Amino acid sequence: QAAAPLHPVAVQCQEAQVVVEVHRDLFGTGRLVRAAELSLGSAACPPVAQSPAGATTVTFLAGLHQCGSTLRVTPDALVYSTSLNYKPVPTGNPLIVRSSSATIPIQCHYPRRHNVSSNGVKPTWAPFHSTLSKEEKLPFSLRLMNGDWSAERVSTVFQLGEVLHFQAAVSTENHVPLRLFVDNCVATPTLGRSSSPQYAFIDFSGCLVDGQLDDATSTFISPRPSPGVLQFAVDAFQFAGVSSHLIYITCHLKVSLADQAPDPLNKACSFNKASSLWAPVEGTRDVCSCCERRSC
Repeated sequence: QAAAPLHPVAVQCQEAQVVVEVHRDLFGTGRLVRAAELSLGSAACPPVAQSPAGATTVTFLAGLHQCGSTLRVTPDALVYSTSLNYKPVPTGNPLIVRSSSATIPIQCHYPRRHNVSSNGVKPTWAPFHSTLSKEEKLPFSLRLMNGDWSAERVSTVFQLGEVLHFQAAVSTENHVPLRLFVDNCVATPTLGRSSSPQYAFIDFSGCLVDGQLDDATSTFISPRPSPGVLQFAVDAFQFAGVSSHLIYITCHLKVSLADQAPDPLNKACSFNKASSLWAPVEGTRDVCSCCERRSC
């Protein structure tokens, strides 16, 4: 409802901002307040622009997190709270004022269980269900697969000369589409990522560096079965001079939005010995250039 003497403050809770329109006859007495006497929130944000001479309304526009607003999360809603502040400036005789200061509370409620996007406005922010997905625990998995990738491998015993087939995955049920990446993988002869010695065969945010060795054919498998799955093959190895033949492998998995283009921090790059070049599973070749520098 437009601001009018009977309803002097009108609030629009939009996609990512709040619009507050204030009628200058704030108290319905016929005495108009000045724009400079009004501010929004604890940060005392001014109106969007000076109103033209004779204008009867003053407009504020602020992002939901701006001007000192606060957020409260209830089981059903996100509640953003701010206030319209009126602080009269003495005129004429500075010893007297003819009106009292006022604080008008303002709240915007957004349902948590529905997407707040409207059909009439194309939102410039991620839909609400993507915000929920970031707050939940994503179910990642890393499995040893058999040679044709059809099932999980039963045995974890390998002979040197064999190939380890890894499948990393993330379940994206109830989430926006996500693309999985293997940031790094470290092998150690004892349990614990920080134990020594250790060998990082994937490093630098998705560079399969083991594939550069003369006696290795390690590679990421392209194309992917799906954006949330990434497969890679690594030639079996063991630690030299270590009596134990056990190898523990710890990998750091991460995701990006599926429609986000791969970049130097979100990539899966293999070394092609035939061309002596790095090649990505998807994206342009330049995302792998930092693998050669070994600094991403």
